Amino acid sequence: MLELAILGFLYDSPLHGYELRKRITALTGHVRPVAESTLYPAIKRLEKAGLLARATQPGSVAAPRHVLTLTEEGKRQLRRRLAEPAQRDITDENRWFTVLAFLRHLEDPAAQATVLRRRLAFLEEPASFFYEGERPLRAEELDDPFRRGILTIARATSRAELEWLRTTLGSLAGIGR
Repeated sequence: MLELAILGFLYDSPLHGYELRKRITALTGHVRPVAESTLYPAIKRLEKAGLLARATQPGSVAAPRHVLTLTEEGKRQLRRRLAEPAQRDITDENRWFTVLAFLRHLEDPAAQATVLRRRLAFLEEPASFFYEGERPLRAEELDDPFRRGILTIARATSRAELEWLRTTLGSLAGIGR
């Protein structure tokens, strides 16, 4: 997801590494803080693959800065990753938020709707964090107030997301006509 976030933010505008790290941290930092030791090797991999380019600009106070821009191949790669996210990108909430943050770069409303329908199908499946055998447990079935809290919060979040997904899918269907 780090690479997707790098490509997504650079699709918006060229950035230097520090600013890119700040934006990625704002998106995912509460769950997965981005260390320089993780970010810069990812940038180098993407640069080596021809997905982004680096240019040196003079620094206003300090040393020159490297500004990163997305290449045309980088833009194609981002759109491909958004159009065909892995199943884990659909089912893992934090990965899903990264996909969702950049889905607007997939300009075809039908392609956007396809990705949203995959998430909708996932959310409509019965699930729980806790099971009795193969049967998912509901909040009302738990004596533990903390586990009941997890399920209550998750249910409210899922309901809000389901409502948003259905409304957005309806809007995208109207655009495609």
